Amino acid sequence: MTVSDGTGAWRRYDIVGVGRGRLDLVATAEVLLEPLLRPQVVVAVALTKGGIDGVVARLTELGVSRIEPFRARRSVARWDQVRAARAVVRLRRVAREAAMQSRRARIPGVGEVVDLAAFEGRCGLLVADRCGIAPGAVPLPPAGEPWTVVVGPEGGLDAFEKDRLGSAVRVSVGPHVLRAETAPVAVAAVLVARATVDAL
Repeated sequence: MTVSDGTGAWRRYDIVGVGRGRLDLVATAEVLLEPLLRPQVVVAVALTKGGIDGVVARLTELGVSRIEPFRARRSVARWDQVRAARAVVRLRRVAREAAMQSRRARIPGVGEVVDLAAFEGRCGLLVADRCGIAPGAVPLPPAGEPWTVVVGPEGGLDAFEKDRLGSAVRVSVGPHVLRAETAPVAVAAVLVARATVDAL
């Protein structure tokens, strides 16, 4: 089996014993590091009525480095602080389990639930928008910075929210209206495909 520390280091082990709630392992290989994508991809996902567990799992499988839930004006879900805190704990567990299933050695961070204002002025900021440019035309962020793509809820971001994000590049993932659980995965997939892998 392979064992990871969740931050990129992993190696192979043999199982040499099994006990109640215990596995005895012996390392059979050197520690390896999972390479990083450059630029890294951060996805800001609006809260939705049905929850974003599935979105977090799919984004983890794709290789994003961080997922940041946020409240949008058109979000049906209205979580208070207690519910938001519980949801974040669950989403972090979802990300861990999805990383294990997809054999990722890096578990993406899942941020606390924030307001849209948290993304204003961020370097490498993108907004998913049907009227945006093709993903292949999106400029690279400054060296060392990630792409952060903001994906709205059903109905998208409203005009006020789009204005708040100012000159952030608008990126399109096709001419059709995508569901709130589809759009984050679609835009992350094309950005991850554009990224390069660090040589270790």
